[in-house]
Amino acid sequence: MKAAEQGDANAQFNLGRCYHIGEGVEKDLKKAVYWLTKAAEQGNANAQTNLGVCYQKGLGVEIDWNKAMELFLKAAGLGSAHAQLMCGISYTCGYGVEKDRKKAVEWLMKAAEQGDEWAQYNLGFFYDGNYGMKQDLIKAVEWYTNAAEQGNAWAQNNLGSHYKGGEGVEKNLTKAAYWYTKAAEKGAANAQYHLGTCYAFGQGVEQNMIKAVDWFTKAAEQGLAQGQFSLGVSYHFGMGVEKNLTKAAYWYTKAAQQGYAAAQNNLGWCYYMGEGVEKDEKQAANWLTKAAEQENANAQNNLGVCYQKGLGVKVNMKLAVEWYTKAAEQGNEDAQNNLGNLRRWYDMGEGVEKDQYKAANNVTYLSTETLIQGNVGVYAKDDAIVNRPIVDVMEPNDLHIVYCPYCGTKLPANAIFCMKCGKKLEMME
Repeated sequence: MKAAEQGDANAQFNLGRCYHIGEGVEKDLKKAVYWLTKAAEQGNANAQTNLGVCYQKGLGVEIDWNKAMELFLKAAGLGSAHAQLMCGISYTCGYGVEKDRKKAVEWLMKAAEQGDEWAQYNLGFFYDGNYGMKQDLIKAVEWYTNAAEQGNAWAQNNLGSHYKGGEGVEKNLTKAAYWYTKAAEKGAANAQYHLGTCYAFGQGVEQNMIKAVDWFTKAAEQGLAQGQFSLGVSYHFGMGVEKNLTKAAYWYTKAAQQGYAAAQNNLGWCYYMGEGVEKDEKQAANWLTKAAEQENANAQNNLGVCYQKGLGVKVNMKLAVEWYTKAAEQGNEDAQNNLGNLRRWYDMGEGVEKDQYKAANNVTYLSTETLIQGNVGVYAKDDAIVNRPIVDVMEPNDLHIVYCPYCGTKLPANAIFCMKCGKKLEMME
């Protein structure tokens, strides 16, 4: 205290730091700013950097991005690696200055070369093709490695992903799992999820669903949507944990509320089936819509079923065909098959208005009549073929129809499930 009052800049900085964190004195951010300002005015780089952070975050002073950047630049010019890092971040995000990728990289490089792990991580992120930077995966791996070896969890996670995908480095699942483990043990949620998938699929480690669930749980409890979804799947199917549909729906809900499409689809299914939640077809259609609008092919197909059968929504064959088509164009075989069945209904003049169907249909099919003696081929835009087995007819005088044995509905002879009751038709002897 005495040295600070006598004008010693280092003592003023240290006293400001003590007030900032409450070390040896009662925490007082205003007094922290007072002493940091005293030291900064004497050119103390550490004080300038810390005072810049105060202005950046509104600690003991009003937020002032311009003042923060002014202090960072002064300290960076004096060689402060942390200030150089902050300059790089400010130019990246436009904090107190206009965004300037070139200047951002220049300052990050200066800090990284002094060994600052966060500057090294950020350089790796830049070279990964972010912020408009031309992608250079080899350099990305180089900088991630430098930061990872210093214990930076974010860099360790990203480095694990590069080893897993063989991007910028030779693919090595063992090293991927190694780096994911390093980051996961530090509490990095993304790494915990990735490590869980490694154990789930035996990638770089021996397959162990119990450990997979353990890591999914850690990630889920930190709010990571991917972890919540994976944990929901684990409870749904009893993989690595006792099957519990209520917990499955709970974790699907957590992820779905964050906009995770796969979870929204699965939650929709839970509401449709009444698995873990009370059966509610309107809620099912609601969640399937949210997922389908994010281009989730399974949800698009399932939503098509809803519109076709009137599950939670009014029957609308046009929308059914539209959603089936969207899913089919992504290669979803169930949707391609559903479109094929609709086409057979159309060919037979059953249930589908022809004008409505033509207006919505974007997929080309082979005629049922031309294929009645063999498997029915459904040609989607990518010319993928979905083959359907023949269901022999019940009426010998009519080679084009069969009746559902469950509800009596007249169907095309080669249907494999009833479009009314939804039950699968068995092969007739």
